[in-house]
Amino acid sequence: MEVCYQLPVLPLDRPVPKHVLSRRGAISFSSSSSLFGAPDPRQLSQRRGAISYDSSDQTALYIRMLGDVRVRSQVGFEPEGRDSYPYLCIDFRTLHCDSAGPVSGRRLRRLLSFQRYLHSSRLLRGTPHLNPLHILDEDYTGQAKCMLEKVGMWNFDIFLFDRLTNGNSLVTLTFHLLNQYGLLELFQLDMMKLWRFLVMVQEDYHSLNPYHNAVHAADVTQAMYCYMREPKLAKSLTSCDLLLGLLAAATHDLDHPGVNQPFLIKTNHYLAKLYRNSSVLENHHWRSAVGLLRETGLFSHLPAEDGLQMERQLGSLILATDISRQNEYLGKFRTHLDQDDLCLSSAAHRHFILQMALKCADICNPCRPWELSKQWSEKVTEEFFHQGDIEKKHKLEVSPLCDSQSNSMENIQIGFMTYVVEPLFAEWGRFSDTRLSQTMLGHLGLNKASWGGLLQQEQGSSTEDLETVYKCVSVCFVCPCCHFELNHFGSAICLQSTDAKEPLAASELSPTVEV
Repeated sequence: MEVCYQLPVLPLDRPVPKHVLSRRGAISFSSSSSLFGAPDPRQLSQRRGAISYDSSDQTALYIRMLGDVRVRSQVGFEPEGRDSYPYLCIDFRTLHCDSAGPVSGRRLRRLLSFQRYLHSSRLLRGTPHLNPLHILDEDYTGQAKCMLEKVGMWNFDIFLFDRLTNGNSLVTLTFHLLNQYGLLELFQLDMMKLWRFLVMVQEDYHSLNPYHNAVHAADVTQAMYCYMREPKLAKSLTSCDLLLGLLAAATHDLDHPGVNQPFLIKTNHYLAKLYRNSSVLENHHWRSAVGLLRETGLFSHLPAEDGLQMERQLGSLILATDISRQNEYLGKFRTHLDQDDLCLSSAAHRHFILQMALKCADICNPCRPWELSKQWSEKVTEEFFHQGDIEKKHKLEVSPLCDSQSNSMENIQIGFMTYVVEPLFAEWGRFSDTRLSQTMLGHLGLNKASWGGLLQQEQGSSTEDLETVYKCVSVCFVCPCCHFELNHFGSAICLQSTDAKEPLAASELSPTVEV
C-alpha cells in the first residue's frame, strides 16, 4: 500500500498509514478475522465513525473512539430516540432502586456528551468569531443560521430547528442567545466550559419523554428570549438577569423523569423522600443544574459568594415553575398590577417578573400558532396517557387526566387553557400590553375554539354554541401535574395528602452532592 504523508481529511473506510494511527489519541485497536474481506454494507452503516485498515499481512485493524468502545461494551445499552416512550422497556422496580449499577445510563450519556464536547472544542479552537453552528452538517448550516436570524419571532418552529441542528436545538439556541447578548464577554465565561455545560444539560434531558425533553427546554428558552425583548423588560433587565433567565429556561426541567410529582410520591420514589413531597421535580431540576454548573466550573472564576448567589437565584426561578404554586404567584402578580406598584428598578421586582416570564414560557404552547400548539398538545397528552398505562399496569390509582379511556386530548386542552393558561396570560397582558401579548391571547382564543370544534365533532353535537361544548369539560380542572384543582380565576385547592412535610432548606443539602 502506498503511504501518503499528508491526510488533511480522514473519511470513513479509507486506508490509514501506520504513522498516522500511531499519533491518534484515545483510539483502541483490535484484530478480528471477521473483518477480513469485503465489508458488509450493513456493518458499515452500524460502525459510526470507525475506520478499517488492511495491512500487508492481511490482518485488519478496527479502530474507533474510546468513548464508543466503552458505551458499546455495556450490555443492554441502547441509544435513546426522541420518538420513543419513557419506561417502556424499563422494569418498574428501577424507580425504587437505591443504588445504580457499575456504570449508570446517565454516565454513559455523559461519555457521549463529552465526546461531542471534545469534537466541538477542536472545531472552535482558534476561531475569531464564535459560531455555534460549526458542529452542524454543511447542508444544514445555512438553513439553521437563517432560522436563528428570526429567533425572536413568536412563530419560530422549534421542531424544524431541532431537525436542522440534528437534535442539538437546545445547545445551539442557548449558546447563540448568550453570545448574541454578549454575556460570554461580560461575565468572562470560558467558551469551552459553557459549551460543555450546555451539551451536558441537553444530554441530561430524557429524549425518551414525548414532552419533557430537550426540545421543550429549547422552546421555553426561545419564548423566554421573546419575553425579555419586550420593551418594559428590555430597558430594565441587567446582564445578570439576562444570564439567569436564559439558564433557568434551559435547565428548568432538567432530568425530568416523564412522570409527575404525585406519581413519585405514591411510588415512594427517593426524590419524593429527599424533598419531603414538596416541589419534588422542581427541586431536582435546580439541584441537577447546580451539579452541572459545579462539574463544569462555569462560574468557578467568580467570587465564591457571587457564584452561590447565582445558584440561589437560579433555584428561585426554577422553583417558580411549580404549577401547584400557581395561585400564590398569580395572586401576587394581580395584586401588584392592581396597586400599580411594580418598580423594575428594584432587583426584587425584576426577579419576580422573571419568575412570571418563566412561568408563562413554560406553559406557552397553547399561545403558539395552531400547527405548533397542536404538536405540543399531542406530545403532552401522550406522556400523560403513558403514565396512566404504567399506573394501571402496577395497580396504582390512575392520576387525573392520565386515563386514555376516560379522557380525550380535546377536553384536556380546553380545561388546561381555561383554568391555567388564560388567567396567567391575561395578567401578563395587563403587565405588558404589546403586540406580542395580543398575538399570544389571539392564538389562545383561536386554539381553544379549534379544540372545541374537534370536541364537538367527537361528541356528534350539532349545536354551534361552543360554550355548550365547553360544559362537557369538568366544572373544575384537576391538573395532572400536581393534583391541584383550579377554577377559572386561578385559585387552587390542594387535593394532595396533607401529611407532606416542609421542603428541605438549601443549607440542609450537601452542596457537594449532585442530586
